[in-house]
Amino acid sequence: MSISWLKVPEEKDLPEAVRALFAKAREKFGFVPNVFRVFALAPEHFLRWFNYYDFLMRGEGFLSRRERELLAVVVSRENACEYCLASHSAYLREAGADPIQVDVLTHNPRRAEGLTERERALIEFAIQMTRNSAEMRPEDLEPLRQTGLSDEAIFEAAQIIAMFNFTNRLANALGWKPNPEYYGMHR
Repeated sequence: MSISWLKVPEEKDLPEAVRALFAKAREKFGFVPNVFRVFALAPEHFLRWFNYYDFLMRGEGFLSRRERELLAVVVSRENACEYCLASHSAYLREAGADPIQVDVLTHNPRRAEGLTERERALIEFAIQMTRNSAEMRPEDLEPLRQTGLSDEAIFEAAQIIAMFNFTNRLANALGWKPNPEYYGMHR
């Protein structure tokens, strides 16, 4: 099975820094995520993308890991990104979300039960920013502030949403396929 409509480089042909990330992923997950393999077609781009992605999703910040993964799933659902829906649904389950709740989020985030008001505000912000960012107004940030999110937290959420809009478009446009392992992880 092809994992991309573009060529996928052989691991042995990649720079050491990329191979090191592959080894780290293999140790953590038991496999190398296909996003790594296909992004490695441009090794320097991959390393820069990965560092920013890793900083946004795993670095110190204002949002919890669960909130970050929730944003990833909601944006990926809006963009119908098969790759990121599969992988980030698994990561959201790993972050403690109920598997049924995660499945509902991938189909219709507004119908998911058991979410906090803060999570609901983040979902609405992600949907609005993904669908109509050019039409947003200052008052669109108020529901986030009403749940206690600071401007720094809102900026962090916006960066995560933007990162997934970017990555979703690459994955969709270039035929990236998720690793089958994601579908059964953390169930």
